[in-house]
Amino acid sequence: MTLPFGINTVLQPNASSGMGVADHSKSTFQVLQRKKVHRYVVFKIDEKKKEVVVEKTGAPGESFDDFTAALPENDCRYAVYDFDFVTEDDCQKSKIFFISWSPAAARIRAKMLYATSKDRFRRELDGIHYEIQATDLTELDLEVLRDRSS
Repeated sequence: MTLPFGINTVLQPNASSGMGVADHSKSTFQVLQRKKVHRYVVFKIDEKKKEVVVEKTGAPGESFDDFTAALPENDCRYAVYDFDFVTEDDCQKSKIFFISWSPAAARIRAKMLYATSKDRFRRELDGIHYEIQATDLTELDLEVLRDRSS
């Protein structure tokens, strides 16, 4: 492409095109979804391997507070959370939330990397019910999940 004043530039591929998804990430999500072995899974981008990997899993008995404590204060992450709730009709239900965590204190490079890779990674996880983008814990609390689930 030629820019004004004769400056030439080469179009670089989108950063998300080079970011893979580890097989373990997909299989861990499927275990959460189908077998309910995990309450949540936190994923991070391994820049050296250029793929999304599992950072932490939470046992079925772990609380929502345990989940939010697993999210770093100053770095981005992806996460899935299996939210159990009871409907007004007294029915037990479960919805899986995909969370894109991008706190204000995170590096700009990390925010850009996670933002450009999110859609590709999200498409690999078949069975997500809702998606939340959060920059602090006020945007990610149980009331937000309850409101979205109802």
